[in-house]
Amino acid sequence: MLLYNRKTFAVWYLVGWTLMGLIQTLILHRLELAWETALKDSLVSNTILGLCCYFAMILYQFYQPGRNNRIYRLLFALTIGLIFGYATNMLLGFLFREEIEYLEFLKASMPIRFVFAFLMLAFLTILNWLWNNLEEQKEIERRNNEANRLVKEAELATLRQQLQPHFLFNSLNSISALAGTKPNEARKMIQQLSDFLRGTLKKDEQKIVALHEEIEHLQLYLDIEKVRFGHRLNIEMFIDEPSLNCVLPPLLLQPIVENAIKFGLYDTIGAISIGVKTNFQQGYLNVEVKNPFDPNTQNAKQGTGFGLNSIQRRLFLLYSRNDLLMTEKHDKLFITKLKIPQAQ
Repeated sequence: MLLYNRKTFAVWYLVGWTLMGLIQTLILHRLELAWETALKDSLVSNTILGLCCYFAMILYQFYQPGRNNRIYRLLFALTIGLIFGYATNMLLGFLFREEIEYLEFLKASMPIRFVFAFLMLAFLTILNWLWNNLEEQKEIERRNNEANRLVKEAELATLRQQLQPHFLFNSLNSISALAGTKPNEARKMIQQLSDFLRGTLKKDEQKIVALHEEIEHLQLYLDIEKVRFGHRLNIEMFIDEPSLNCVLPPLLLQPIVENAIKFGLYDTIGAISIGVKTNFQQGYLNVEVKNPFDPNTQNAKQGTGFGLNSIQRRLFLLYSRNDLLMTEKHDKLFITKLKIPQAQ
């Protein structure tokens, strides 16, 4: 706290002590005290008041009354004010013990001196309370933000992990099917799956990645799916050159394309084409994934597809927006549109 910094306190004390001393000296002189007497009175009383203020700050530094003990702050100010009054009366009385008129003046002025000291100490007490209350609110806010950040990161990690088992189980089933009839393709698929999972583990540690890295990782996934579906799966990618350096959360495109493959291929026996298109426009990375679908199949009736709700939730946690993922249906074409804000 700034007030508890000794160097800062010393500077402010000297400035305040000098100003108050000059003002008090002038006031006492206007009350018909000699300049020398007024100066001594001001020097002694202001020094004692300064020491009392310093003592109060030391007290509040080591003890802060709680909400249920707020009255203690007032009692502290009152007690220190009484100490100031007693010390001032005793010391000035001793210094001017032979000046009867001054002693009478001192006795008459003590209530005013006490009230002034009490107001100063009360102001210091309120200032200290406000500062500590502000620091406490900042600490509470910092802890809440940290807790929210940890909760958000945990939820994001959970959402990412929820998407992987689905793909992994399908790949293992495909490897099992290929092992007996096409062992070479099974071995190839195992190697591709290993590369894909290794890249997934690395990306889990990153908050954002460049689009070109995400496309490279997506290609690993597509290589595996092409082994599974062979000539039935055709991927058409239209990647805008300026968009390659845009950034996005890692492992975002793979579940979208997986959803497109599921809805495009699972209920058909013919070949299909999945379109992936990207561009950078007006501060956003735009990604569009298109796949054909049959509105009469069971998969089409079940919903918008695996993982899209999780992606929507993930984007909301990262950007606090619900309009970054949209889906459209045109005749027999399902379109997933994604836009990612880019830092200016």
